[in-house]
Amino acid sequence: MASFYIPVEIERRVRKAAQNRCGYCLSPQHLVMARLEIEHIIPISKGGSNEESNLWLACPLCNAYKSNKTTGVDPETGETVKLFSPRTQVWSEHFYWSEDGLRIVGKTSTGRATVVALHLSNDPDALEVRSYWVIAGWHPPKDWY
Repeated sequence: MASFYIPVEIERRVRKAAQNRCGYCLSPQHLVMARLEIEHIIPISKGGSNEESNLWLACPLCNAYKSNKTTGVDPETGETVKLFSPRTQVWSEHFYWSEDGLRIVGKTSTGRATVVALHLSNDPDALEVRSYWVIAGWHPPKDWY
């Protein structure tokens, strides 16, 4: 059975590299009511490892929806594509924020498939919380592009 233990030093480096934000919805640690989780980009169950190059941060909601998925279906083309990798891909190349700042919109096949697979634009709890962040002027993040 594979070990899920991540050494403290690797976790610290991952958190720093991710700037303490979820790699998918960009929620910052200081606004999330739970600790951001170390996420396996390629899940252990799909042959992934605990190597730092396979780890990033995800909020509990994104991590739960991602689960052990590595691919998703682009709703525009019907094509199965790899999900977005926050470690190796640039968020703004695959996504943008809706005008009201509540929904993440996919620009590419990868972005669109990831939005659907991780429920980035239709989870009612996430939308409600983001709406308060927008009112407070904390969202959408302007320093991530």
